[in-house]
Amino acid sequence: MSGELYERLIKDLDAAGARYRLIEHAPEGRTELVSALRGHDVAHAAKCLIVMVKIGKKVTRHVLAVVPGDARLDLQAVKALLQGTYASFAGRERAEELAGSVSGTMLPFSYHPGLEVIADPALLKGAELFFNAARLDRSIALATDDYLRIAGPRVAPITSPTPTAIH
Repeated sequence: MSGELYERLIKDLDAAGARYRLIEHAPEGRTELVSALRGHDVAHAAKCLIVMVKIGKKVTRHVLAVVPGDARLDLQAVKALLQGTYASFAGRERAEELAGSVSGTMLPFSYHPGLEVIADPALLKGAELFFNAARLDRSIALATDDYLRIAGPRVAPITSPTPTAIH
């Protein structure tokens, strides 16, 4: 499953003329740890989470929320954005089915027609964003403007404010 998705992603990035680098590293899917292996600030990691949003009693939508690695996803913000009545993280099995890869390797791109991509603007502040490339042992550093052009995410604030430390 993930091997085919990796190949498809690389072909799509090449076809779109994207500026990216491949980064080989020890197998790791946890954002903080893989960011250290890749050698970048965790804020530049694209953390990908699948959210299930109920709209009324009969409609369920799924969203691929892409947020900075050091941020917390605000489920209420996603729910409000989609005018939903309920939002929660999708179950692991459903999330992996929609993403096409296992947890920890999900791409910030959707290859599923029922999965809308929403990216938090804070993630788009850096020149590059980093993510596991549908595998635990290889990541991609992708130019942020190429990500926006190719993925075409809806850009909206979907993270919780980080509490400020009191000194």
